[in-house]
Amino acid sequence: MTRTQSKADDLKKRGAAIVKGDLRDPESLEFAVRGVTTVISATHSMLGKGESASDLVDDEGLRALIDNARLAGAANFIFVSVFGASLDHPVDFWRTKARMERYLRESGMAFTIIRPTAFMEMHAQELIGKFVFKGQRVLLFGAGRNPRNFVAAGDVAELVVRAVDDFGMRGEVIEIGGPENLTDRQAIAAFERASGKKAKVSSVPIPFLKLVSLGLGKIHPGISRIIRSGIVAETTDQMFDPGELLSRTSMSLTKLDDFAREKFQSSRSPA
Repeated sequence: MTRTQSKADDLKKRGAAIVKGDLRDPESLEFAVRGVTTVISATHSMLGKGESASDLVDDEGLRALIDNARLAGAANFIFVSVFGASLDHPVDFWRTKARMERYLRESGMAFTIIRPTAFMEMHAQELIGKFVFKGQRVLLFGAGRNPRNFVAAGDVAELVVRAVDDFGMRGEVIEIGGPENLTDRQAIAAFERASGKKAKVSSVPIPFLKLVSLGLGKIHPGISRIIRSGIVAETTDQMFDPGELLSRTSMSLTKLDDFAREKFQSSRSPA
């Protein structure tokens, strides 16, 4: 399901049936879920504002998707939430995810809730790696010395695929992350090793970030939310122990060094 069908042309070529739908349009959801057996929701609007505000997408929109899936008789609903989701989290996005987890549990459908840590594709590559590769300055929130966990999107996708048919995962909340906990400084070093380039790094003090986040609260709540999440990442426990996941699934989790090398090689390949 996608808002813009042309963006799913590659999936269509691979044999997927593409349907137009928008979490903000309940009627489109009713049509989209007709006859489905499993719904997988991995959407979010953390950075959104206005018509794409997080409240409209991550809360009202997801409630509508859950309601329509239940009415359509879907047998299973897999919800990609977020690591650390809780009703008392300091950032509203995490609180919203926790509310949606509860709403899904109370829906009566079979479900699996998957909580990934910070995606490597965004938090490592987009915010750090690409700047190292281009010789541009990396801007860190705080000193970048608080251990956190990065997970590859492909590993999360593999777990989601397993959850479709594994009845042992029904009714479970499963956390997934990478095999190691690293600071942002260590993440920078991984991209330096991959590229052979020395990174230029600057740090933005946490007190200044708090002031900026507060000032942007009403102007652009999405950017304010991103800044607040960066502050939380640098000032609270963000570590993940992969032991339980590995003992349960025997998955092979992607290391950041391997991810960084792959990204650097692909960045050098002709388009």
